[in-house]
Amino acid sequence: MREEGRNETELSDEDLRAALSGMKSFVDITEEDLRKIYALALVHARQRAVFGGPVRDVMTVSVITVSPQADAHEAAQLLADNKISGLPVTDKDRRVLGVITEADILALAGMKREHTFLDIIRHLLGEPVPRKTGSTVGEVMTSPAITIGPDDEMGEAARIMDERRIKRLPVIGDGGKLIGLISRADIVRAVGSR
Repeated sequence: MREEGRNETELSDEDLRAALSGMKSFVDITEEDLRKIYALALVHARQRAVFGGPVRDVMTVSVITVSPQADAHEAAQLLADNKISGLPVTDKDRRVLGVITEADILALAGMKREHTFLDIIRHLLGEPVPRKTGSTVGEVMTSPAITIGPDDEMGEAARIMDERRIKRLPVIGDGGKLIGLISRADIVRAVGSR
């Protein structure tokens, strides 16, 4: 019978002593060290269970794309009509060339974007801060696109999106061809269903 409020996977001091005495050789480790190792391993196992599945299991396969020759206004309309914040830019063979996002469109409209540290240094030295100009998707897209493979783990996709502060990753297969898209929302849905 389980004690009230105690997790079934929690270790007791008796469990630790039994594990240590069950070892057939001398182990130079304290119960406290073993408890810390177990706690860290348990956190890792839980994260693996939640984020360990392959990207292919949660990616969206029906992906709206745009060509680099398309008018930027067309891309803006696609974003608005489909209530999405970005989409892959692909060539006629579905190879990913870049991504166009709401931020790219807003930069065309004159709204300020986040600038890199290098941009700030250049500005302080009197150089102009780069701005998006152009009328076609190819002229204003962010390139190269940050992508991921279908067999990479969801946790890797989440890490990349977090580090790069992006909301989606095109999923590419052989020859750099687009086979899907994984977004933060896809990962949240997957975690919620586990």
